[in-house]
Amino acid sequence: MRKIKNNDNVIVTKGKDAGKSGKVQKILPSKGKLLIEGINIYKKHMKTQSESQQGGIIDREMFVDISNVRLIDPNTNEPTKVKITQLKDQSRVRTNKTTDEVIE
Repeated sequence: MRKIKNNDNVIVTKGKDAGKSGKVQKILPSKGKLLIEGINIYKKHMKTQSESQQGGIIDREMFVDISNVRLIDPNTNEPTKVKITQLKDQSRVRTNKTTDEVIE
């Protein structure tokens, strides 16, 4: 089980986009990277590939390291640390580290 999942709202804590929040679009768990909507945008210079595709400068979202973001708790709407807790029925859930409330 992951601490951060797709469609979670997260806030960036470090880097040029610190303080901005967005929704997680894609996760690369092997590399520890996240793709967040509207965060870490760079300009890419594209050459014309064919008659249908034009060239020019395109804005692209780049991956952010997972250690530089925090999950926004849907219950309190504040950034929080997350831990995985095993319940008595042997199921595993994400919980808020400070308040021990279940996040879902």
